[in-house]
Amino acid sequence: MTSAVYDIPLKKIDGSAATLASFRGKVLLLVNVASKCGLTPQYAGLESLYQEKRAKGLEVLGFPANNFMGQEPGTEAEIASFCATNYDVHFPLFAKISVLGADQHPLYAALTAAQPKAIGEGPFRENLKGYGINPANPVEVLWNFEKFLISRKGEVAGRFSPDVAADDARLLAAIDAELAR
Repeated sequence: MTSAVYDIPLKKIDGSAATLASFRGKVLLLVNVASKCGLTPQYAGLESLYQEKRAKGLEVLGFPANNFMGQEPGTEAEIASFCATNYDVHFPLFAKISVLGADQHPLYAALTAAQPKAIGEGPFRENLKGYGINPANPVEVLWNFEKFLISRKGEVAGRFSPDVAADDARLLAAIDAELAR
């Protein structure tokens, strides 16, 4: 993937048209988020990471998705309100998209094609099997809160499993390496 990621049409959570072009030259952490997931408390860590590193050039971008057991059922207004009220989220949020399947958003098609394997999967995939969930395609986004790190040049520099939290040493090292470039 090249900087073409900047040209993919998106919508902000308020419904206005957008692309990632306004973030060109910054390091981006794209996260598919959900309000009713066991991992939802990761919003707090993502906001902390954003506040800590945005002056250095990091942008955390949230992409609500309802692909996993209906864990993001709300409207964009409900999602924005939930994030602001419960986690004081200030990082940019986008309109709800699909991150896998036949209706997968072109952004996530590009991201998963560029980086088909996530770092730090640990026991998460096995834990899902315990709930009767067996993701068949290892290239697809595994669950809510999977993270894609994008370099200042618009290239996928890393992909991190949902159970890799914002304060995980592996994620922080990758972010710091990209910020230093």
